[in-house]
Amino acid sequence: MSAQDTERRPGVPGPRTGTPRKTARTPRRATALSTRARTRLAAGALLTPFFALFTVAMIVPVGYALWLSLFTEKQSGLGFDGPRTVFDGLGNYATALGDQAFRDGFWVLLGYCVFYIPLMGGGAIVLALLLDSALARARRFFQLALFLPHAIPGLIAALIWIYLYTPQLSPVVAAMEAGGIGFDFFSSEGTLPSIVNIALWQWLGYNVVIFYAALQAVDRSLLEAATVDGAGAWRIAFSIKLPLIRSSLVMVLLFTIIGSLQLFTEPLILSRGSGSAVTSTWTPNMYAYSAAFERNDYGLAAAASVLIALVAAALSFVVTRLTNRRKEARS
Repeated sequence: MSAQDTERRPGVPGPRTGTPRKTARTPRRATALSTRARTRLAAGALLTPFFALFTVAMIVPVGYALWLSLFTEKQSGLGFDGPRTVFDGLGNYATALGDQAFRDGFWVLLGYCVFYIPLMGGGAIVLALLLDSALARARRFFQLALFLPHAIPGLIAALIWIYLYTPQLSPVVAAMEAGGIGFDFFSSEGTLPSIVNIALWQWLGYNVVIFYAALQAVDRSLLEAATVDGAGAWRIAFSIKLPLIRSSLVMVLLFTIIGSLQLFTEPLILSRGSGSAVTSTWTPNMYAYSAAFERNDYGLAAAASVLIALVAAALSFVVTRLTNRRKEARS
């Protein structure tokens, strides 16, 4: 019997041709696993500083505010032992919600948003479209000129505008009076427009830069095709450019809403003006500041801060859901 017949007999196993393939795959799998492990290790190393800073700067303060809002200070006995901290549960939240001054602060914010958000969003979009248009000249100069007020701290900006609002000091007020226009920027009717003007001056250029950067990322072939088809500048702007930068529009809207709820610096500085109608509880943030540093009621201040954060989160959620629904309906 030959060696070939012996190899073909059923009882005799033949050579395992698959063994070399398995041994060939093993190094590749090991290499792939090691690559994944290195990728995860690198990602973890890069994300660790962020999560550490986020925990220290965000999670810990929020947790401490929640804990602090559950306690209050009460006098013991006849008051000879001094105040003592006791657990109050949701008492501080009930006190804040039951205070008319705290509730009126949200009505002030509502009026502020009605004026500020349309002017901010509309003005930033119009200026960004003008910078992105083919007729615009000296784009870099206007970008710098529009963004420069944002580089000035809010406290300094508020002080500058208080000087410009103050009679007998401001050249703006003098020019208005010379033209027969009398307007008191510190009155109850002029306080809200005055603060809106300060916020617009400081933040308009920042949003213009965001919109302009998004417009620069729009595919120019789409704009050229629309121009060839006979579309005008307005049609291109509102039918092509703005829909393509919808994500930037939503982001700016969310940031503007959150920033409006945090209104504090401008009215606080404006309240120091002569005859100002701004009180120490004019906005919810000023209410929390007054409770903490004027009345030394840190539990009430923490509860008011938590309520403001909840309102901001709810508004952000509503805006995001409405935007997603419109996006799904159009798609």
